[in-house]
Amino acid sequence: MTEATCRRELELEIPAEDVQKTIERIAREFARVARVPGFRPGKAPVTLIRRRFAEDIKSEALQSLLPDRIEQEVTAQKMVPVTRPQVDKVDFREGGPVKFRAVFEVLPEFSLGEYKDLEVTVEAVEITDAEVEKALNELRERAASFAPVEGRPVADGDFAQINLMSSPQGGGDPIQSEGVLCHIGAEETLGAFSENLRGALPGDRKEFDVSYPADYPDPKLAGKGFHYVVHVTGIKEKKLPALDDALAKDVSDAATLDELRGKLRQNMEAARDSQQTAQAKERLLAKLVAAHDFPVPEALVEHQMDVRLERVIRQLAAQGVDPRAVNVDWVSLRRRQQERAVEDVKAELLLDRIATAEGIDVSEEEIHRELEHLAGHSGESATAARTRLTKQGALDRMKSKLRSDKTLEWLYRNARIQTTARGER
Repeated sequence: MTEATCRRELELEIPAEDVQKTIERIAREFARVARVPGFRPGKAPVTLIRRRFAEDIKSEALQSLLPDRIEQEVTAQKMVPVTRPQVDKVDFREGGPVKFRAVFEVLPEFSLGEYKDLEVTVEAVEITDAEVEKALNELRERAASFAPVEGRPVADGDFAQINLMSSPQGGGDPIQSEGVLCHIGAEETLGAFSENLRGALPGDRKEFDVSYPADYPDPKLAGKGFHYVVHVTGIKEKKLPALDDALAKDVSDAATLDELRGKLRQNMEAARDSQQTAQAKERLLAKLVAAHDFPVPEALVEHQMDVRLERVIRQLAAQGVDPRAVNVDWVSLRRRQQERAVEDVKAELLLDRIATAEGIDVSEEEIHRELEHLAGHSGESATAARTRLTKQGALDRMKSKLRSDKTLEWLYRNARIQTTARGER
């Protein structure tokens, strides 16, 4: 063992007298229920029982003695194990003591440094009139209607209404889509579509190949090639509504355009404040971690690496991507999470220590509110959510996260948050 790890190896011994008492007790228990030819149940001599069931008695004795001895030593040394002790090098001889080694990981011991009145800097973000107008125009775009165009071919700025079939190059099942609107000549439209559909008329059929760049936003298409068969069914032109009070009423609960502008600014400012708060908390944790040097249990780091990998998989699934179909070296990706996982574990250990130092805990009311929040997403009652989490062994994890979040909020309230112009630190 080295001081730079959380691994502990205990060389332990159980006195021969204690071992003998345990063996005799277990042998008497065997004698009460054992069936031995030539003897009525429970009447066989204990000495015969000890010979006939020697290995079974020895095994039960070890199962009884070893955990108790480990717990005694762990308590005496004030350790907090985070893994189940692994036992080896067992020396168990008739009439003698039991010697063995127990190997496990513990929570690290460290001195808590300064954590109050920390100072961190976040980027100041000003909500400009131009950004408010941009948001307003985005609402206007979403409220636009599409009018059919007749008597001319597709031109830049038009929306070609198409039915298409895409076949992966190199083999694979084709995919059909109908009623797709393709914005010709737009920045977000792949050049191959604009080039092949520009000048087309309703009823035209076009065939062409498309190679998607490796950094294409949709991971189902990124870096792949497809052959498209496209039927143009119509041409549409986007009609933007007037920028007036009527638009404000259509897209919001505001009565006037100026009121809508005010609401948009308020929402954008709230989003900015939330972003700055999250950034400040992230930097507070990073500052705490950097100021404390202590080892962390490998088991907790491995678990956190799994958590980070599962997060990536859930993000892919949310985008409609089957993680099994993605060409990713998952082992390498998991390995690259190690450094961040170590920081995550350190941060959690620090928050736990600070919570204890400051008497921060989670009330039953706060737990109930969180359960109601979870129940709202799953369509079950708060009681059912509690029961489910308890069965899954996840209720304690939920409480621990609530406590960590509450502690981080306390740190934020007791910190000095400075703002600086964007791009400066």
